[in-house]
Amino acid sequence: METGYLVETVQREEITILQVVPSVLELLSKEPGFAQCATLRVLFSGGEALGEKVAEDVANKFGFNLVNLYGPTEATIDATYWKVQPGASRKPAIGKPIFNTQVYVLNESMEPVPIGVGGELYIGGAGLANGYLGWPELTADKFVPNPLTADGGRLYRTGDRVRWHADGSLEFIGRIDNQVKLRGFRIEPGEIEAALQEHPAVRQAVVVVREDNPGDKHLVAYLEPRPETNLEIEELKETLRKRLPEYMVPGTFIVLEAFPQTVHGKLDRKALPAPEMISTAAWRAPRTPQ
Repeated sequence: METGYLVETVQREEITILQVVPSVLELLSKEPGFAQCATLRVLFSGGEALGEKVAEDVANKFGFNLVNLYGPTEATIDATYWKVQPGASRKPAIGKPIFNTQVYVLNESMEPVPIGVGGELYIGGAGLANGYLGWPELTADKFVPNPLTADGGRLYRTGDRVRWHADGSLEFIGRIDNQVKLRGFRIEPGEIEAALQEHPAVRQAVVVVREDNPGDKHLVAYLEPRPETNLEIEELKETLRKRLPEYMVPGTFIVLEAFPQTVHGKLDRKALPAPEMISTAAWRAPRTPQ
């Protein structure tokens, strides 16, 4: 996309409200004339996850009102919103429900989970679609009766894993179908990434399961530190151990100045460098036969 032309159009037509996906928003923020879009009052970002780095740059450098939108097509596109606060040091939330929309965070038994506990996001309300045309089985699987009301309402199972904040906003953790199994444990990489990004020295984090040697699967965390901070890996590991079980603490941490990106401005996971699997730790015999 020619973002320079888009900036010129905003200026020429005196556009006041603009909605783009985060990858385009990042490209816009690098355009020299973006700061001169004087008529632009509100920037809506949606369609994919809004990264903390992009949100910080746009909210702090340009002063636009930046609103993060979330919602699947099955809920008529947008279901929640969150206004990004300049100077905020937290990952952008997906926020609170829009008018005539209800959201629930439920466990596998479709029961509400407490604040801070991850669960699947369900959406209800006036914007919900009737189902999938010609796909009755898929409709029955994704559009389910609301167990929390007696009026026969329906909910859409998003497949997105989220959790409540104490202020009533929702934080996106990751896709449920992105869960991986490692040494018998089910792991949600997005939950580890969220815990890493809460550290004041971490700007962005990506956690992947690598198998650089056949049969040797392990968690690797890639980190982009915040400017003018001292990122101590051992301290970061201890912080994770206080929040997560030991099997969710990555064994390898790699610090990068910036994450590799595709030509569309998205994270290029294939370009993440392989870790050097050389350990200086002393060999330790197993404690028990198990």
